[in-house]
Amino acid sequence: MAEDDTEHPPTGETPRTDTSRAGTPPADDAPPGGPVRPHRRRRWLMITAGVVAFLLAAGGVLTWVAYRKLDRNIRTDSTTDRLLARLEAERPSRTAGAGGAENILLIGSDDRSGPNSAYGGEPGTQRSDTTILLHLTADRKHATAVSVPRDVMVTVPACERPDGTRSRPALVQFNWAFELGGPACSILTVEKLSGIRIDHYVILDFNGFKTMVDAIGGVEVCVAQPIHDRDARLDLPAGRQVLHGEQALGYVRARESLGDGSDTQRMGRQQQFLASLLRKVQSQGVLLNPARLWPVLNAATSSVKADGGLSSLGALYDLTQDLRGIPSPNVVFLTAPRRPYRYDSDRDEFVQPQTTQLFTALRDDRPVTVRPPDSEPSSPAGASASPAAVVTPRPGRAPASPSASASPTVEASPTFEGSAADRDSCTAH
Repeated sequence: MAEDDTEHPPTGETPRTDTSRAGTPPADDAPPGGPVRPHRRRRWLMITAGVVAFLLAAGGVLTWVAYRKLDRNIRTDSTTDRLLARLEAERPSRTAGAGGAENILLIGSDDRSGPNSAYGGEPGTQRSDTTILLHLTADRKHATAVSVPRDVMVTVPACERPDGTRSRPALVQFNWAFELGGPACSILTVEKLSGIRIDHYVILDFNGFKTMVDAIGGVEVCVAQPIHDRDARLDLPAGRQVLHGEQALGYVRARESLGDGSDTQRMGRQQQFLASLLRKVQSQGVLLNPARLWPVLNAATSSVKADGGLSSLGALYDLTQDLRGIPSPNVVFLTAPRRPYRYDSDRDEFVQPQTTQLFTALRDDRPVTVRPPDSEPSSPAGASASPAAVVTPRPGRAPASPSASASPTVEASPTFEGSAADRDSCTAH
């Protein structure tokens, strides 16, 4: 029998194939583009998944940190909340037609303490330089911002001060309410004269205003004529231009050197400025750009003081979303009808029955119609108004007017002088 020259593996070992002799390289030495072993694919998938998980976790941590920072920025005015809570029985209740609507009082404080002391005045004193009643309809399809003239003569009710003392009722200029009893007194005064329940309030001082304007990259305005106002620290040429912090503050504060020097014209400029600011914030350049949105959120939350129900990032976010969803033509700005006070032309008084009609419309959650100040009125109601009286309605009831007995219920509101947020002040000129 011939001898077999074939090599046999030792007993118990599996025969091995010499792939080098077949001309096929080992899998680990496969050239680029060649087959990849399954365990290598799994390894890369695990690495990729780990990186993604880490980035998501890091992003979640950063989001949480950012949220906490913004939420802690907001200051709660717990003192005002306590003062209002003690007077709950004296405050108006909601009317049946206003369920779901919200009334927010925006207070611009001219506090002269701390960083604001650079603007002069007595340190530590403050008055409400600007007060705006913002009404959001229940369906969130309309918003009405009503400026309350700072010089209008009203009956300020007895107010409890933060130190526990109590002021006496007085017929004074509206902006004295803030100095007599702080934000709580301003809120009570607005509620008494309008019969409207204030659901929330926001307080913004000089430096907070500048910070917010700078955060959105300035606000565009149209200046009808050159402005040179030393007191307001304002020096502007005529025409369209973008105003930043200090200039913007001077523009909304200036009075004596512009127009007829009245507070009414200043409120008109403030309303135009707010309309332009709203258009800027609603633009995609701010809301959809994280690099621009973060400083806006940081500035906004750092600049305001609010009631407990609004002093959280979630609550402010909901409010912002409500405003963002309202079409610009449906956001209107106006000033409560006023005229020179009969006993002192340097003061104002409300015009009746228009002021009553305006507050009744808001209290019943009805949209308010406005027309540009330079257009002809649709009715002569404003021209034939009877002499005004300071109205102080009882809580929860419509304010009375001199003609209340002849016409106890007003179903329709007249058209008021004002402007919508989509109206460009430059094209208006």
